[in-house]
Amino acid sequence: MAIAEVTVIPIGTGTTSLSSYVADMQKVLENQRGITYQLTSMSTIIEGPLNEVFTAIAALHEAPFLSGAQRVSTSVKIDDRRDRPDASSVQKLQSVEEKLASRHARPN
Repeated sequence: MAIAEVTVIPIGTGTTSLSSYVADMQKVLENQRGITYQLTSMSTIIEGPLNEVFTAIAALHEAPFLSGAQRVSTSVKIDDRRDRPDASSVQKLQSVEEKLASRHARPN
């Protein structure tokens, strides 16, 4: 399973507010098959098979153009782990939380 962090920035929109573009992009993700996603304050996390993730990224990149943007900058980071079928954002966070909990449980 691949995990991608995607940031799409419409440029030349005439305003500093991008929330309407972000909302439009989230609607685009609702129609993508084979993925899960989570909006964060700075990006969107997309999980799924790599080909489905790339399809979703392409749709996200295109969305601001459909909303009137004349230029779009998209940044992508991908973590594609194939040694574990359960490698997900949730699993990654749980692993860190378990390690933190075990450190707090150690006697001083």
